[in-house]
Amino acid sequence: MALSIINIHVNVNGTSTRFFDVLAADLTVADGTTIAATAFLNDSGTAATAFPVVANGYYNFYINGVLQEGGSYTISATELTFNGVAGTIGAGTPLVVEAVELVTQT
Repeated sequence: MALSIINIHVNVNGTSTRFFDVLAADLTVADGTTIAATAFLNDSGTAATAFPVVANGYYNFYINGVLQEGGSYTISATELTFNGVAGTIGAGTPLVVEAVELVTQT
């Protein structure tokens, strides 16, 4: 049997949308604590109305520039929810949500 070479060419394009919030007051976090999407500003500095629903991609969440573990939060269109973590996030701390949507093209 002769060797045949299969050439698969797939392009993956990604779009990233970021949302920013700087806490005005200390936030006490426990399992299930939420932050509404409307508390964030989008990349243009406009108040967010919702987070995008990511069907084919992922979310990243940063506290003070540090990427958080994926299982420590969930994100829906309306809110960010903390899962299984506890503590206090101090006033003035920046929070960033990044929604990355991937699209494949063959």
